[in-house]
Order: sequence, then C-alpha cells, then structure tokens
Amino acid sequence: MKMNKQHKQHTIGTPLSPSATKVMLLGSGELGKEVIIALQRLGVETIAVDRYANAPGHQVAHRAHVINMADAQALRELIELEKPHLIVPEIEAIATNELIEIERAGMARVIPTARAAQLTMNREGIRCLAAETLQLPTSPYAFANSLEELSAAIESRMGYPCIVKPVMSSSGKGQSQINNKAEVEPAWNHAASGSRVDQGRVIVEGFIQFDYEITQLTVRAMNEENKVETYFCEPIGHIQVNGDYVESWQPQPMSPLALQRAREIAQKITENLGGLGIFGVELFIKDDQVWFSEVSPRPHDTGMVTLCSQRQNEFELHARAILGLPVDTRLHTPGASAVVYGQLESQGIAFAGVNDALRVPQSDLRLFGKPESFVRRRMGVALANGSDIGEARTRAKLVASRVKPIKGRLFQETIISY
Repeated sequence: MKMNKQHKQHTIGTPLSPSATKVMLLGSGELGKEVIIALQRLGVETIAVDRYANAPGHQVAHRAHVINMADAQALRELIELEKPHLIVPEIEAIATNELIEIERAGMARVIPTARAAQLTMNREGIRCLAAETLQLPTSPYAFANSLEELSAAIESRMGYPCIVKPVMSSSGKGQSQINNKAEVEPAWNHAASGSRVDQGRVIVEGFIQFDYEITQLTVRAMNEENKVETYFCEPIGHIQVNGDYVESWQPQPMSPLALQRAREIAQKITENLGGLGIFGVELFIKDDQVWFSEVSPRPHDTGMVTLCSQRQNEFELHARAILGLPVDTRLHTPGASAVVYGQLESQGIAFAGVNDALRVPQSDLRLFGKPESFVRRRMGVALANGSDIGEARTRAKLVASRVKPIKGRLFQETIISY
C-alpha cells in the first residue's frame, strides 16, 4: 500500500504475504479490537500493541506486542521491526513526538495525523486550539500546576460547581466535580492518580447548565472525486458518570439549529486536525446553544451503540476511511448501549446470566475479554434496538443488568447437559 499526500485510491494486499497492507494499532482495548476486526474483513494485516498482555485486540490481531508506548525508543524499534503502512493510535499515552518524527521520515502514515494525535493527547493543546485559535464556544477554563493554583483559579474565576480533569487522561480517569472548597484537595489528588502521563497539571472547567450532551461522530473520507469530504453520523446522546460513559443511544433528538451548529463545530475542529478517519466530537447542548467539550481522533466509546444502530458502525467507518474507501454513515434503526462493569476485583472472571440477557428482544452483547476485572472497569457492553430510543434504552439496560460477573470457573462446570 503506497502512501501519498493526495490520498489516491489504494490497493489492498493479502495478509501475511509480501503484498500485505499492514496496520498497527497503538492501544488494543475494546475499541481497538473492533477496528482490527473491521480491518481484517477488508483483508488487512493487523498488529496490536498494548501495555499489557492479552489485551482484547491482542486476541484477534495477526500479531501482538507488549510495550510501553510512551517510551519513544521502544516505540520506534517496534515500528522499524514491523514496518506498518498505517499507524492507528487508540489511546492518548503514546510518545507522540516520536510519531511526528516517524511520519516526517515517511516510515508510516499516522491516523489521522501525528499532529492530531499529539494535540488530542493533551487537553491543554486541544482546548487552546478550539477556544483560542478556532474561536469555538467552550466552557470557561483554566490550567493549574499545583493545588494552590487550582484553588486560586476556582475561587477567582470558575466558582462552584466546577470540573477538574488531568490534562492527560482518557475515559473519565481522574475526573471530579467539585461542589465546595472541601472537595478541592481530594479532586487534585484524584486527578494525579488518574493521569496517564503527566501528574502535575490539570484543567478546571466552569460548569455549564446544559440540557444534554452528545457525541457527534464525524468522518473524513474520500469521495467519488477522490477528495477528502466530511460525513456525519446521527448524533449520539449519552450519560457519563465522573466523565466515564455508562449509557448511549442514537439518534439523540435535537433542534435543527442545534444540530447545524454541532456539525459546524465538528467540521471546524476536524478540518484543522486533518487526515482521514473518524472523530468523536463531544458537545454540550442547551436549547439551540452548543459548546465544544473534547474531541478524540478515533472511534469513541459512546459510539459503541453504532454496532447495532448504523449500517456501517464506527469501527467499519474508521477502517474504510483510513484505507481511502467510501463510507456510509446512515442510521439503520434506533439503538442503545449500556456498560457491563466488572463489579469485582479478579483475574479471569466469568459471566453468568448471558442466556437470560440475550432473551431480551432485539438485543446483543459484546464481552471484551479483558484478562483482569475491576469493580468499575468496563468489561462489556449491552446493545439493543427498538421502535424508538426509549424502548432501545430500556432493553439495553435490561440486558446489562442480567449479566453477572463472577469468579472464574471452568466452562465444563456451567454447561448445560443435553
């Protein structure tokens, strides 16, 4: 697969042969796993990389590696060994400076671009780009390097309530809502524990009284004229607890003006980041007002609902877009997702109740295969369709409630005799 700046039509080779089109995933959790599956269906050779062994993507890729992806030397050595055509970052904790050098040297193309990976790894970079360079509406914000700076920013500018997040983290890790002065120090400590890279800097955001929040999945892909075009999925509504997604549904009802503004914001930020692929743009909505929150240059966790709601789910859209193939973002039917948590601390857990869970009408289930469970670790996702999002949400939550994580046991002990 030859790289070029014009993104001309590519050929796809045969996996595990000299003609192979090779894609390396940096981060191989549940989202990376689905991207790998989508790529393999298109005949792509896949390499899964993660910080721990037997990550979900490791279980389906052609080859798997375990490295510290924030270690620039280790990352370069692996890329030199595997020689991928495309590098797909799936997490933030990566040596992005090295990715920039790798891309500059023409060793591989980084998805969507090395610059996008670097900017979105750090909340400070992306917030400054959105609010200051692109002049997009955002919540008021400030950065702090110490507990004292955090306290001063809250007292002088943000007020209560406000939100504190590490500048480098993902999936809500280290995020807190502060309602009074007594909660400031615990929030600072929590942010330090949740940061993946830098433990000494946070962003504090003023609270917006929004009606709901959405993820606007935005795809940059090649059109029939062989030019990059922006495509939009139907908006995804979601519920987050401490920044961690617990439920999502599609389509989220919105006024025409709010939807127009959401897509204008999404297009501005994604055009600036450039490249090809799917972006998850998070936005706050109140009536017709829209505020930018965050953007991920990759499939979004709330977008797992598209596994049951769209003709091409977000992972297939990402795979097709990065390969220069046409995409279809149309909604198939209203759908919803609900998270299945680990609920216990254990290695190699098992799941009871799957039989009853899948008896819910128009339901499905993804169990990610993570080797270690934590109480609030996302171990699976329930999916369901319905005549409308209300019915779909009820069904998805019912599916999730019936799945019961338990201490691991042999399959032979639980199989029904017949």
